[in-house]
Amino acid sequence: MPVWHDEGMTSDTPSVLQTVGARLRELRLASGRTQAQLSATTGISESTLSRLESGQRKPTLELLLALSAAHDVTIDDLVHSPTDQDPRLDQRPFTRHGRTFVPLSRTAGGLQAFKVIIPGRTADEPLEQRTHEGFDWFYVLSGRLRLMLGEHDMILGVGEVAEFDTRVPHAFGSAGSEPTEILSLFGQTGERIHVRASTIR
Repeated sequence: MPVWHDEGMTSDTPSVLQTVGARLRELRLASGRTQAQLSATTGISESTLSRLESGQRKPTLELLLALSAAHDVTIDDLVHSPTDQDPRLDQRPFTRHGRTFVPLSRTAGGLQAFKVIIPGRTADEPLEQRTHEGFDWFYVLSGRLRLMLGEHDMILGVGEVAEFDTRVPHAFGSAGSEPTEILSLFGQTGERIHVRASTIR
């Protein structure tokens, strides 16, 4: 683990900055929070959060303490340097709202990829729609996924895909008592929705 100082870090600062930035972005997107919402929770300005996620700002111990508390993870979970000789990803899973996220990318900007394991749910368990910045792309690996998007209520089966602007109110979960596994990409706004699914009647 790198040595932290108020002034910065050790000589491996560039790689550590990218790793911490990617991890912070992963955790924020997985929680469905905007930078504005995280700023209100932590007291850290939106501009600082943006620079941290992009790797343009050195994360001080004070900032890491606030962000680790906000994301309910340890500082060690935020800080781990990639090994130059090993291209394999550190697929350290984390859990948010009962769902398990397995990181499949390490870049601080652009698309963020995850495998998401969603537990089964009962038919009368409600899904609460929410909005946030960016767009989501899902590919169903196993099980059945229920997607509520605006006024649409859909079921996606294995091999089906959904892509949508997350500024549209949305919610998703397993369509039955069995768990559902999906590949999920988070990215910037601007993509139009393309959905292959059957509408619930």
